[in-house]
Amino acid sequence: MRKSAENLIPASVQEQKTDIDVLLIGGGIMSATLGTWLQELEPNWHISMIERLDSVAEESSNGWNNAGTGHSALAEMNYTPQQANGSVDISKAISINEAFQISRQFWAWQVQRGVLNNPRSFISSVPHMSFVWGDDNIDFLRKRFSALQRSTLFRGMEYTEDPEIIRKWAPLIMEGRDIEQRVAATHITIGTDVNFGEITRQLVASLQKSQRFTLQTRHEVRRFKRNTDDSWTVTVADLKNGGKEKNLRAKYIFIGAGGAALTLLQETGIPEAKDYAGFPVGGEFLVTDNPEVVQRHQAKVYGKASVGAPPMSVPHLDTRILDGKPVLLFGPFATFSTKFLKQGSLWDMFNSMTPANFMPMVHVGLDNFNLVKYLVGQVMLTDDERLKALQDYLPLARLEEWKRVKAGQRVQIIKKDEKKGGVLKLGTEVVTSGDGTISALLGASPGASTAAPIMLDLMKKVFQDKFNSAEWQARIKAIIPFYGQKLDGNVAATEHVLAETSRILQLDYTPSSAANDESTDNHDAVIGK
Repeated sequence: MRKSAENLIPASVQEQKTDIDVLLIGGGIMSATLGTWLQELEPNWHISMIERLDSVAEESSNGWNNAGTGHSALAEMNYTPQQANGSVDISKAISINEAFQISRQFWAWQVQRGVLNNPRSFISSVPHMSFVWGDDNIDFLRKRFSALQRSTLFRGMEYTEDPEIIRKWAPLIMEGRDIEQRVAATHITIGTDVNFGEITRQLVASLQKSQRFTLQTRHEVRRFKRNTDDSWTVTVADLKNGGKEKNLRAKYIFIGAGGAALTLLQETGIPEAKDYAGFPVGGEFLVTDNPEVVQRHQAKVYGKASVGAPPMSVPHLDTRILDGKPVLLFGPFATFSTKFLKQGSLWDMFNSMTPANFMPMVHVGLDNFNLVKYLVGQVMLTDDERLKALQDYLPLARLEEWKRVKAGQRVQIIKKDEKKGGVLKLGTEVVTSGDGTISALLGASPGASTAAPIMLDLMKKVFQDKFNSAEWQARIKAIIPFYGQKLDGNVAATEHVLAETSRILQLDYTPSSAANDESTDNHDAVIGK
């Protein structure tokens, strides 16, 4: 069990004299997005990015480590939980969809500026489907569809219990299926597949064009020390040079290092870090690139999660575009490792344990026996059992056409709770020091899909005066025309954002005729104008 950081930095370590305005730790989608926002808003700031690996986007943001679903709750049933009274709560689905629309506007703006290149290199239109069988699941999906129809964000979604209609949407999930099995599905064409690794690489490449931005790969952050002027001295080791250390001085620090964010946050010594622990969950996918299979399944099909499964383990059969090639993924199958990163250390989980978070971890373990049971069962799966799980979605699948691929590591948040001792938190959470100089992003899905709004919220908290200034507000609204306004309930605004971002990002989109019957106070707001 590790002790709290003492923030001691040897005097012999080389000191960098030039102050950095913002230090970004981790070369993933979050750091790249924050750097891009700040370069837009404060082009004279000095920004530096530190990455432990050889290049950016090699961990959680990498296409092979990330499900690639543009998470907008179109298909993910875990975002619409059923309540005790049988109703379906769609509030989280609405908030996630609203957030993804901000990401779409952000990417569209970057395409128009030439920051992001050919949209087809990082985003594609792929219909999103929910697919279930069994009376209880069908009843739930029907209620979910009905509830979502109350939101303008889910216009265009279709529901059916007719096997022949489902066959038209996704033929392979029906071929060979028992004709007596009752099935149901929803289908919507505005879904996307997103390569967040490619977005990250392109954003960072653009950042590097500025002399006020530096990227240091194969560098590892070792220690933090708060200075008397509220800046931070950060000790960084050059892994290409035998681990030689140097000190950097930064006014603000953002830790966007995926699973490693927790241990780095603890190393800062800020009191807010004591409220958190982490539980690592890995995953594997079955993958095929057989053209006869891939070409006949053009959809992301999400099912119902097993009892006790973490949100990231919802089964899905996905059309993906990776390394410029279409493939089909099924999974994930949960794995367990004490590593916090795919290329991390087996000591990661143990090194994150402190006197403050040890008991919350114990309470979560005791309160989540189903999760422990689920993980044990997943680890023990045989190839035949994995094939059987695949055949629930692809009845005629043959094991020889599929190979196992190890996906990324995720760290679920465990947060101290006065009543329960500790609770397992879902989604992502931004942790910020009292003075706003240190921030970190913890957690997992929907993560990357909502990077643009998450970083907006972080800036609002950390740079409050600047964020509320006329200059920043004007710039933000130029990039996100409908920022600060809800699309839900406003048909014309929703249709406008979808139509404009689809045009710029080269996505398939058919406007709803009903949009012409609605009015909006923002009819002049145009993305990119």
